[in-house]
Amino acid sequence: MEQKGNSVLKNLSENKTVLAFETSESTCGVCLYFSDEKYYTTSVSLKHSHSELIFEIADNILKLAAIKPEELGAVTVSEGPGSFTGLRIGFAAAKGIAYGAKLPIITVPTYEALALQLTGVLEDNDEFIISNRVNKDEVYFSKFQIKGNSFIFVEDLSVMPKEDFIQKSNQIKVFGNSARLLERDILYPLVPDPFFIAKWSIKYGWEKKTFNYDFLEPNYLKEFIVKEKIK
Repeated sequence: MEQKGNSVLKNLSENKTVLAFETSESTCGVCLYFSDEKYYTTSVSLKHSHSELIFEIADNILKLAAIKPEELGAVTVSEGPGSFTGLRIGFAAAKGIAYGAKLPIITVPTYEALALQLTGVLEDNDEFIISNRVNKDEVYFSKFQIKGNSFIFVEDLSVMPKEDFIQKSNQIKVFGNSARLLERDILYPLVPDPFFIAKWSIKYGWEKKTFNYDFLEPNYLKEFIVKEKIK
């Protein structure tokens, strides 16, 4: 019996087929990932539609691939920062499917997944910023540098006054809607493709698998957000 139990745990560890959710902004995306060569992905960009679409998209993808949730290795979800409502819906979907199929969950830092996606777009050693608006006075801010087929942090994720962001962003590529503060066009991609939510979870997050669903919450960076009364 002990040998059979160890075999089950080994198979769970080796099964890296994942169902990934990206709902941090206006895009509702789902990816069923087997490998870089075999995957199914669907994204819909439509505001206020996540709750209506996310389970339908996931169900359609699983049916198309002829796979049951119980056959997955994990469920992965974009953890933010981003839209409060969008992130909550993504986590609810991930937890619901994981709980029903008795699967672990991996939470994926949204900006790191986007940085991973950009390794295929930018040149080696390029520095870039990922930044989206928090409110009229603040932005989410993270700065990266491409290193081969990966990336490193130049400045860790934080919430920053928009004036500081403008000063730090001179002559550096900015991905995200904060580019409007610089009077620049918004560069594609704005959010990570769900394929890269899946890929990040395999490449960097596999040891983060957890069954403690109740303790999983989106990363809102609330501890950084301090509003002051304007005099």
